Amino acid sequence: MKRAIHLDEKLEGTSPFTAAVEANGFVFISGQIATVPGTRTLVTDTIANEAEQVMKNLGAVLEAAGLTYDHLVKCTIYLTNLQFYTAVNEAYQKRFTGQPPARETIAVKELPRGANVEISGIAVRG
Repeated sequence: MKRAIHLDEKLEGTSPFTAAVEANGFVFISGQIATVPGTRTLVTDTIANEAEQVMKNLGAVLEAAGLTYDHLVKCTIYLTNLQFYTAVNEAYQKRFTGQPPARETIAVKELPRGANVEISGIAVRG
């Protein structure tokens, strides 16, 4: 059995997108970009600000599922330029109080809507 987790069904309804899906105690979080909640505005003024917004969005999905960053067991980070690695890593690492999740960082040519960073994750209850 699976359960969809939504943040803003009005905005999600414009594309085949669900913020996350929970199945068997795992929460699979769709890739998050730096969209300002409730709008279609994308934060791209600096990579640091963009990464901060991505992490806030990831946190909002976790919160909607009743979880925290510490429930994450796996993340995938997509970057359009590996020179952004340090700035994204700074925004990422400060969210974890314990052991951070397993992860990989992948360089890609493009991301949706001209984003520079996208992060997806898998969290587990318990």
